[in-house]
Amino acid sequence: MECSFQFLKLCHIETRRRLLVLGVVAVTYLLFQWLLLPYENALRSLLPQSQGPKQVTGSFLAVHSSTKSVMVRNPLTVNSSDSIYRSRFGGVDKYAHNSSRGGEIARDNEPKEMEARYDFPEPIVLSKDEISTENTLEENTTLTAKNSEGVKTAFLSSPLILPAAASLIKGTDLNYLVFNASSSASLESDVMTMKNSSVTTITSPGKKKMRCNMPPKSITSIHEMNHILVRHHAKARAMRPRWSSVRDQDILAVKSQIEHPPVAKNDRELYAPLFRNVSMFKRSYELMERTLKVYIYKEGNKPIFHQPILKGLYASEGWFMKLMEGNRRFVVKDPQKAHLFYMPFSSRMLEFTLYVRNSHNRTNLRQYLKEYSETIAAKYPYWNRTDGADHFLVACHDWAPYETRHHMERCIKALCNADVTQGFKIGRDVSLPETYVRSARNPLRDLGGKPASERQALAFYAGNMHGYLRPILLKYWKNKDPDMKIFGPMPPGVSSKMNYIEHMKSSKYCICPKGYEVNSPRVVEAIFYECIPVIISDNFVPPFFEVLDWRAFSLILAEKDIPNLKDILLSIPEEKYLQMQLSVRKVQKHFVWHPKPIKYDLFHMTLHSIWYNRVFQIKLR
Repeated sequence: MECSFQFLKLCHIETRRRLLVLGVVAVTYLLFQWLLLPYENALRSLLPQSQGPKQVTGSFLAVHSSTKSVMVRNPLTVNSSDSIYRSRFGGVDKYAHNSSRGGEIARDNEPKEMEARYDFPEPIVLSKDEISTENTLEENTTLTAKNSEGVKTAFLSSPLILPAAASLIKGTDLNYLVFNASSSASLESDVMTMKNSSVTTITSPGKKKMRCNMPPKSITSIHEMNHILVRHHAKARAMRPRWSSVRDQDILAVKSQIEHPPVAKNDRELYAPLFRNVSMFKRSYELMERTLKVYIYKEGNKPIFHQPILKGLYASEGWFMKLMEGNRRFVVKDPQKAHLFYMPFSSRMLEFTLYVRNSHNRTNLRQYLKEYSETIAAKYPYWNRTDGADHFLVACHDWAPYETRHHMERCIKALCNADVTQGFKIGRDVSLPETYVRSARNPLRDLGGKPASERQALAFYAGNMHGYLRPILLKYWKNKDPDMKIFGPMPPGVSSKMNYIEHMKSSKYCICPKGYEVNSPRVVEAIFYECIPVIISDNFVPPFFEVLDWRAFSLILAEKDIPNLKDILLSIPEEKYLQMQLSVRKVQKHFVWHPKPIKYDLFHMTLHSIWYNRVFQIKLR
């Protein structure tokens, strides 16, 4: 009897133990299934390929591979002629016409704008390959339309990710746009809609949304930019040189002459209303011609260095490189005679050559320039003397602010992407005009427009729906008013390109809204076709801001003013409009390239602004 009791007791204990084990197994299984649902791809990636199922096309993780994450370890020691890029570069003209990646390097029969601009939270970067053009907008409107990138597809397949993504919206990321009390409630609703829709562009849980599709967190008005410029010029902010130089004394000597210039009267070459102070500009320009000497570093291999691109969206950096390297007036062979040092790289060619397609990583581009700056610092004493403050670069690609961050932070940066929220320093850096050049042989082709009396349309815009702002512009004004010629992309074809140009030539105001980034080639195009540019891009520093008075020949509106756009334009008196249109024609000479530079043209204006800012930055005691 006692044995039976002991046996039953043991059976009961064994049963409880087995139930406990089964319970633990069940809980473990349920927990694993719960984790597998949102992180299925990540868990599967830990298994050998033979054990795991095949990746679904469009999955975000599917774009990563060991071959695509290769970093350039010693890029400066690589000779481009020995690299895999030999077949991709047969000279500038071949690249400009045959590149399948560089849609912005335009063909003559392509319509106007091909500006796909991406800016990404570090270190995640979405590819700038297959840059969309007016011709291919239907295939390639936004990043979320690219199923090959898999961003949107991956998230829609996992409903448990939505709460995690939604939690980001509840945080500080909502506070992107600062409106005044008078802002339109409907416009705020539009911006909020654009913010919420950007959830699908988050690359993975916890990662930031793409900045290029979001309004800025804070806004610096033009009025505030003017105060910053005056303050920075009044007080030099550059680092004191580690040792003195005769060239610094040259610049210091001319500074007082610029600050106290003779009054410029009846100058036939300069139209005074265009300038903040025409007398200071004229004196500074004359002293630049008389004094300035530039040394160009020979280091760096083609195609990233010393190979200018003269056509397309990023032509500004190429034209400046070509004309600077061929200049005899300013360039010296002896670096000891130089006041400024030029680093002649192409930010466009840097991206084209080194960015690994779909790698979502551009740190190797920045590393390449970091190693370049370290190379010239080790070989020459000039960088270390000023920590790069007397060095300058000219770059038009949207990624240039990121690529030159930190290691080139003290340099003078001439950038198309002149965004104060992305590190652009007013009074030191230069806003480079983004010029869309259609013909490298004849950059002045189609220059000009109709007289003011023959411009019938009040306003014109056509282009791709890049970024958050342009869809809002079209929502309010597309097909809403016959005086407002506001369109999406123009139909493809040569006739479309000419139609676009004719619209600009026959409109009073040309609307220039930001795309993915603050800059747009429309600003210079409007001037090119003698149409008053209406810049709608918060935090954008207009080109040559340190010397030009943009109020004379343009309108700079806040993004929140889009609903009132027509009322604002109609409120401008006819006399004021005629004066502004005349100013546009007068300022045109400062925004065009010439195969052989002429006085006050775009090459000289760019070089002058670099010189001018250096003069007011120099600090000796």
